[in-house]
Amino acid sequence: MNLRQFRKLKDSGASLAAIARETGCDYRTVKKYLDASASALPPQRCAVSHPPQVIEPFKEVIDEWLRKEPRLQGTVIHQRLVTEHGFTNSYQRVKMYLAEARPRIAPTAPELHRRFEVLPASQAQVDWGDEGVRMTEHGPTNVYSFHMTLSYSRDPFTCFTTAQDLVTFWACHQRAFAHFGGVPSSILYDRTKTVVRRHVGPGQEVPLHPEALAFCAHYGFAIQVAAAYRPQAKGRVERQVSIVREHVLRGREFESVAEMDQAFLDWLPLRRAQVHRTHGEVIAVRAERDRAALLPLPVYGYHVTERHLRRVAKDCLISFEGSLYSLPWREVRRPMRVEVRVTSERVDLHRVGGDNALLATHARSRVKGAWVVDESHWQGLPTGTTSALSEVSAPIKDEPALMASRSRNATVLVHHRDLSFYDRVGAA
Repeated sequence: MNLRQFRKLKDSGASLAAIARETGCDYRTVKKYLDASASALPPQRCAVSHPPQVIEPFKEVIDEWLRKEPRLQGTVIHQRLVTEHGFTNSYQRVKMYLAEARPRIAPTAPELHRRFEVLPASQAQVDWGDEGVRMTEHGPTNVYSFHMTLSYSRDPFTCFTTAQDLVTFWACHQRAFAHFGGVPSSILYDRTKTVVRRHVGPGQEVPLHPEALAFCAHYGFAIQVAAAYRPQAKGRVERQVSIVREHVLRGREFESVAEMDQAFLDWLPLRRAQVHRTHGEVIAVRAERDRAALLPLPVYGYHVTERHLRRVAKDCLISFEGSLYSLPWREVRRPMRVEVRVTSERVDLHRVGGDNALLATHARSRVKGAWVVDESHWQGLPTGTTSALSEVSAPIKDEPALMASRSRNATVLVHHRDLSFYDRVGAA
C-alpha cells in the first residue's frame, strides 16, 4: 500500500472515491490514512516468535554426515539419529531438512552438454518409437517405428514394424540404406540388446552382438554406442521420433503397416522442404551433400540370422514367437532339442550337434498362435485319439470247456460241499 500515492492524488484534487478506484483499495482505507490525525505509515505487524525446530539440535550432525557422503539416504540418516542420538520424531522432519541442506552442502553440477556438428555422411543416428496398439493387416497389433537420421543434414527415414527382434532391426537398416542410396560412415545407437551383447560398467568396453559386428563389417560402417542415460547424444533422431508421430500418425487411422509407411513417404517432401532451425539450410539441399558422400552399397546384402534352441514336444512341434512349427516325426528322438535359425521370411529347423542337418523349413508367421504345419511331417504318425479296440467275434461253442483247457490248474480236483456243512461247523 503506497501512502505517498494517496497523498499525491489528494493534493491533485481527486476525491476519496476516485483515489480508491485508482489504487484498488477500499474507500474506508483511503479515508483512514488521509485523515489529518493518521500516522504517515500503516502500523507494523509484530514479529511472531516461533519455537525452535525439532531438528535444530541435530543439524550439525546431519551436515557432517552429508559432507562425508553427499548421497547418504534420508532413511539411513533418520535411523542413525534414532539409534545413536535419541531422535524421537518422524522421518518427514529429516526429509524436509535434507531438501534444504543437501543442495547447500553438496551441490550437483548442472547437466550441460556441448552442441556438435559432423561432416557429411560421417554419422547417422538410429532409434525406436513405440506407437502403441494399432490396426494392421493381422488385426490390432502393437506397432513400432524405426528411425534413422543423417546427422549432417537431418534427412530422415522411418518405417513401421510389428516386431523389434534382431532380424527386423537389421532389415530396417537395409531399407534405410536403400532409401538414402548409401551407407554412413558410422551409426550411433542406444544400448539395445540387438546391438550390445551385455551391459557393462562405466569406462568399460561395450561388447557388441556377433550379428551386429558381422552386419557392420559387411556394409563398412562403424558402430557407436551412446552413454547410458544420455539422450542428448542422440538428439537428432530423438526429435525425429516425436515429429513423425505428430505429423504422420496423430489423429489418423490405418489398416496396415504398409499404409503407415506410405503416409510417411507422402509427408517426407514437406519435411525435406523445410529450413532446419539449427543449421539454417533447406533439409533437401543439405541432404544432397550428405547423400553424395555416403559409402556405396555392397553388391549383395547381408542376411541376418537369429538363432534359438527349442525343445521338441511329443506332437513333433516346436514353439517360437507364440506359434508352432512342425518337424518330420521320423527325425524326432525324445528328448530332443533343435536349433531355430530365423530370417525375416523363413524359420529353419536344424539338428543340434553332429552335421547340424536341416530338418524342416517354414515361412515365418507374423501372427501369434498360428500353426505352421507341413502335413507330410505327420504322415504315418498315430493321431493319439484312436483307442486300441479288439474286434468282437462270434461266441465260441463250449466256451467253458475251452477256457478250462487253457488253464494250467484245469486238472486240479475241487471238492464240492453242501452249504449246510458250514452251518454245522459254525454251530460247533
